[in-house]
Amino acid sequence: MQKNINIQNKRARFEYEFVDQYTAGIVLTGTEIKSIRMSKASIAEAFCEFNEKGELFVVNMTIEEYDYGTHYNHKPRGSRKLLLNKKELKSLNKEVKNTGLTIIPLKLFINDKGFAKMRIALARGKKRFDKRETIKDRENKRNLDRVMKNAKR
Repeated sequence: MQKNINIQNKRARFEYEFVDQYTAGIVLTGTEIKSIRMSKASIAEAFCEFNEKGELFVVNMTIEEYDYGTHYNHKPRGSRKLLLNKKELKSLNKEVKNTGLTIIPLKLFINDKGFAKMRIALARGKKRFDKRETIKDRENKRNLDRVMKNAKR
């Protein structure tokens, strides 16, 4: 079993511009947390949405079935409840409804106490020209690092 579990949504930084970030707990069953501790989860296609009661759920998160699980094993894809303060939930719900922002998961990790946590972001989708700017900035940084490395030699 690995010590540092750090499952990231690498595509999110390219597709979205982050407005605000939160850390939320997740309600999981026994076999789900065991699979996460074995790094058998993916949040690449996941997104968050509110239900009619005002609770926040992460949808399309894939947690593979636990290898040693029996008939108690979980479904690989499903919606899982996220735990936040009531004040945070109200502000997020208001932002999503009024301004058309979306909530996306950025990172799934295990904290020091052994609990599964998810880093989520209130985000605005980038336009095509914003994505080109991001690519240009990344290439410029890479070239600058290359020049600096050669200058040190």
